[in-house]
Amino acid sequence: MANKLNSLAHTKWLCKYHIVFTPKYRRKLIYNQYRRDLQEIISLLCRYKGVEIIEGHMMPDHVHLLVSIPPKVSVSSFMGYLKGKSALMMFDRHANLKYKFGNRHFWAEGYYVSTVGLNQATIAKYIRDQEKQDIAKDKLTAREYVDPFKGGK
Repeated sequence: MANKLNSLAHTKWLCKYHIVFTPKYRRKLIYNQYRRDLQEIISLLCRYKGVEIIEGHMMPDHVHLLVSIPPKVSVSSFMGYLKGKSALMMFDRHANLKYKFGNRHFWAEGYYVSTVGLNQATIAKYIRDQEKQDIAKDKLTAREYVDPFKGGK
């Protein structure tokens, strides 16, 4: 599966990217009631553009995607489309978000992208296991959070 070539009319291609992007101010709302809607919207928009989601995960404050984007679509134009349309669709589904996010800005500016060569399995495993690693680290720290302004109580 790692070397599965796709084809267009005159092209054989294998273009895979690891993409990470965040909500505005890294608000931790993806785990709340919006998680399923975001997954549905992102998968729908990817299908519209012919982008295959190989692996994806919604973290509390960011989104990881491992996608295969056709060469006729640039990564920047795809990300502009994905972030713009998904924000509009979220505001249509959840009108209360318009008050939390002024001027219809749901996603933060920018994103991280890296090309995936033949190490696709490694990146897919990283995306899959990142949350498990965070939970394991949280269990190791026994000390609870203490508010420095309220003292030990």
